[in-house]
Amino acid sequence: MSRWPRWGVLAPGEPARLESRALSIVLPDWDEEDGEELPFELIPGSGRYHAIVGTDPSDLGAEMQLAEALSLECDEPVYSFERISYVWTVMSWRNGALDIEEVEPEALAKSLGCPLPESTELSDIPKRKPLCKVALVEGVRAEQAHRVLEEEAGEPLAPGCYLLEETSRGLLVRSGTRNIGYADLTLSERFPHASIYGVIASRSLDAFFVHVLRGGECIGQFAVPPDEIPTYSVFDDIKGERSPERILAALGIPAEWFLNE
Repeated sequence: MSRWPRWGVLAPGEPARLESRALSIVLPDWDEEDGEELPFELIPGSGRYHAIVGTDPSDLGAEMQLAEALSLECDEPVYSFERISYVWTVMSWRNGALDIEEVEPEALAKSLGCPLPESTELSDIPKRKPLCKVALVEGVRAEQAHRVLEEEAGEPLAPGCYLLEETSRGLLVRSGTRNIGYADLTLSERFPHASIYGVIASRSLDAFFVHVLRGGECIGQFAVPPDEIPTYSVFDDIKGERSPERILAALGIPAEWFLNE
């Protein structure tokens, strides 16, 4: 595989079995004789963990499907990662339950003995910057969102787990004692008619992404700088605005929440 992986899974086990399980989970009808190219590559590690990686952005989501299934079959954690522009999201899975990890996939993979392929074509992309995520949820009240997030967690949420603030533009959701993670996606799935804007940005707002969710799906993204290989449909503006500062103002999100992170 010559291109940088856009998604992947780090899992313990025997390489041949992992590859076979990945095929049965992602492509149950795959037949080598049909000449169909595999959407992933298995990279053997030097120890218990091995990497399953893919380079096609259209296959994003396969890593979560794989990691969830594999985590139900072993006692050790399984890790998944996906890349939007140069922003990585890394998750750990135990018995089908996920958590967000504050680590870069390269460092994690190296520590597990299965380093990821290095990129030559994307070598000019800067290192990951500290990022903050906030979501605006239109048409949903704080108590409704809290109830859904609690149901998703499967247990009562501790005070301050998520910070929920009702405003004239909608409900603002951000991290408290728990990382916001995919709370915006959960709310989009449970409130399919709500428009949700998930904003991810760096301290200086020079890395700025907005994903617009509806019905549990991302219907488009706005990115600064623009993503060279967009994962979703590209929006040229958010609520008629094109700069990060004005977009935040239009969404009613204080820029200080990012600048002070």
